[in-house]
Amino acid sequence: MAHGARLCAGASITAALLAPLVPPGTAPAAPATAHAPAAAAAAPPATARSGSGLPDSPATNGPSARALADEARGRLLAAHSVHVVFTDHRARDDRSAPASLELTLDRGGNCVGKLVMGDDGGSVALVKRGDQVWMKPDTAFWKAQLPDHRGDAVAARLRNRYLHGSTNQGALRGMSGTCDLTVFQKEAAAESSPHTALTKGGETRIDGTKVIPLTGTERGRRITLYVTSAGPHRLVRATHRGAGTDQDLTFTGYDEPVPSATPAPAQSVDISALQRELEHT
Repeated sequence: MAHGARLCAGASITAALLAPLVPPGTAPAAPATAHAPAAAAAAPPATARSGSGLPDSPATNGPSARALADEARGRLLAAHSVHVVFTDHRARDDRSAPASLELTLDRGGNCVGKLVMGDDGGSVALVKRGDQVWMKPDTAFWKAQLPDHRGDAVAARLRNRYLHGSTNQGALRGMSGTCDLTVFQKEAAAESSPHTALTKGGETRIDGTKVIPLTGTERGRRITLYVTSAGPHRLVRATHRGAGTDQDLTFTGYDEPVPSATPAPAQSVDISALQRELEHT
């Protein structure tokens, strides 16, 4: 599992929202870092090994775990776009932490998705097209992240509209990596574990898709990679279980285009303008 991939950068999203909106000298609730998805993104099983590397027993005939892992890795790294859902089950009771993040993203840095905080801490809708970013937190998010009625004030000012800005602005610069599939692919490939031995299990189903589980241990935690049993072999889901860890990462929509629609100007508020307003209140 990759431990630095920025694909699931829940902390980056919350930081981008909060940093420009809090007047100098005030302190918002801590941005989501304790369980940030960035520390849990599943690396493609780039160089996972099935032990000997030989074909499995007749009871689990077909490609070996190594062959399945290698093909799944290649197809994930070659994808031009993908739909990803990250879930951190331990964060569901922590409103300062991202409990889930759903993104459809491509190599051009475009994405559409939604971040959901734990413990009814609200959600943030996200759209990025080129260098333009739109983020729409709901009222629950603002109330959880900005104390002393500031959250209510910001939500009332936005009236369910998007915050809009450019990645050329400092606060939103980090969104470039969050929504860029190429960045994730490079980081995930570099961080995959070359010595993880995987055991091939029997065929099962995930959301109606037939998959083969490949199970092993990494850094003392149990990982399971679910790869489609029929070719082309693709990574469908990765789970990460162990002390302090209970996370899933699901991949679908390989090479399907990112929706191109962006919020209308009437549904957007300039993030810099809002910042200036708050600095004078």
